[in-house]
Amino acid sequence: WYLVARSHSFFASKTAMERFEDAKSARLEVTPYSSSNSSSPSADPVDTTLWAEGRIEEFQYSLLAEMDTPLAILRIPRLEIEVPVFAGTSDLVLNRGVGHIEGTALPGQIGNIGIAGHRDGFFRPLKDIAVGDTLVLESLGKTTTFIVEELQIVVPTDVWVLEPTEKPSITLVTCYPFYFVGSAPQRFIVRANSSEPTPP
Repeated sequence: WYLVARSHSFFASKTAMERFEDAKSARLEVTPYSSSNSSSPSADPVDTTLWAEGRIEEFQYSLLAEMDTPLAILRIPRLEIEVPVFAGTSDLVLNRGVGHIEGTALPGQIGNIGIAGHRDGFFRPLKDIAVGDTLVLESLGKTTTFIVEELQIVVPTDVWVLEPTEKPSITLVTCYPFYFVGSAPQRFIVRANSSEPTPP
């Protein structure tokens, strides 16, 4: 199984993003995504340089499972992050990409969009994020640019960071410290607000 997963490992996230583009272009309903279709030779490899070895293995194993088309694509250009956003925060979702936190605004909606990711995987580069950085969230119906306005370190019970907002915003959540051995005791929070004026 490991060898089969490894044969797909560097293409699955890019293929998920390609499926998202296809769905966006055709305005299709969400359809199952299978890693068996993840052999596109033109796809750029997922950069796992900063990832923990165990996280790379979990990512590779996750490629054997079927996934729905992503809800959105998250891009942070300065950090070279480009990752599919799937529904939910299950282990499978967070091993394959990043996850939309249930109960928060959906991508494309006005409100606080919560997105979680692993600190030793796709969200490892967040260790270098800075106030003023640009985030781009592309959903099937809309592309929104956000500007990072606040970075915080909180405890897991500080769920107020996910409370609704009146304007389009995005909250990225990952465990902290980034290189902590074992279960990290804190959460690293990135809050970004839309750079576009809120419609009246």
